[in-house]
Amino acid sequence: MAPTDVLVIGGGIIGLGVAWRTAQRGLSVAVVDPSPGGGAAQVAAGMLAPVTELQYGEEPLLRLGVASNERYGAFAAELTELTGLDTGYRRTGTLAVALDSDDREELRELHAFHGRLGLESQWLTGRECRRLEPMLAPGVRGGLHVAEDHQVDGRRLAAALVAACKLLGVAFHRTQAAELLVDRDGADGDRAIGVRLLTGEQLTAGRTVLAAGSRSHLLPGLPDGVLPAIRPVKGQVVRLRIPKLYAPFLSRNVRAVVRGQHLYLVPRADGELVIGATTEEMGHDTTVTAGGVYELLRDAHELVPGITELPLVETGAGLRPGSPDNAPLLGPTALPGLAAATGHYRNGVLLTPVTADLLADYLATGELSPLAADFTPDRFRTEVPA
Repeated sequence: MAPTDVLVIGGGIIGLGVAWRTAQRGLSVAVVDPSPGGGAAQVAAGMLAPVTELQYGEEPLLRLGVASNERYGAFAAELTELTGLDTGYRRTGTLAVALDSDDREELRELHAFHGRLGLESQWLTGRECRRLEPMLAPGVRGGLHVAEDHQVDGRRLAAALVAACKLLGVAFHRTQAAELLVDRDGADGDRAIGVRLLTGEQLTAGRTVLAAGSRSHLLPGLPDGVLPAIRPVKGQVVRLRIPKLYAPFLSRNVRAVVRGQHLYLVPRADGELVIGATTEEMGHDTTVTAGGVYELLRDAHELVPGITELPLVETGAGLRPGSPDNAPLLGPTALPGLAAATGHYRNGVLLTPVTADLLADYLATGELSPLAADFTPDRFRTEVPA
């Protein structure tokens, strides 16, 4: 088939964001995915929380997350203006709370760490936490309020990105990529030139972007050593409905560590309450288990006892694409013609705007922003593939 400028393998929100922003720069773009708009975003709670998600040693990832969070309002507004679709973006803030004295000390240390990095977070007593969120358990010992950690609805965001891509002429091939095509006879060595589809068609492109989530490194034809193993990390979530009788139930994102497990509750404007998420190294299994649902509801009940009165609407499980260092792979790979936009782990929804901008700029100009310097795929390379 006639070549396109850019071919994106993977139609999750990362691939769609890259396709949309790249098409805006005047390049012809095609996306290969059996179900564009599917993937982990259909399960994700959509917390935009670079500050409360921060872990020690992740300062470069923090900078990337803050940069993306700062772009989110304009990103979401532009999508809505173009498509007429609401993304569910809300500037709600996040409250991270402690249920015992050990958790309180850990949050105190995190608050001090925020201060050293110049981040804004406010320490609250247990009483002040319950004043902000009256449904919290009486035993809450204290917490951190981060006004600039927000939320978006991953499902609505995906639908808006699909619509935006269509409006800009992005071509969708609703099948799987069966093999990466590599030209091995070029004067300058091997080069990625597109993909062969399951249908047998061959799509050629000036540049190919691998954005296939936890299966990115499994694409047949990809030379050894170009990408590290991207492991799937299973996450189960529960969705409840807040009847109008109980509104407002929660007014902002609430998170905590319960029995050593991270827990978050994300209230939507439409009355949905998302509770998540488990962290399970189970390969590509996406089975919803009784144990996973039980643990989420049990821990959420300890944090917010009133959740047991809410109707259960849905359970689900998705796969986070984790890299060896749990940070994304952004930009050109060691194989000319092939770029990566994968490995976002728990930050895929948060990092969609900045990933889309960084990759689109690279694809249009050939230059990668310094903001992506810590996340290039070659940081894992030990040898040149044969």
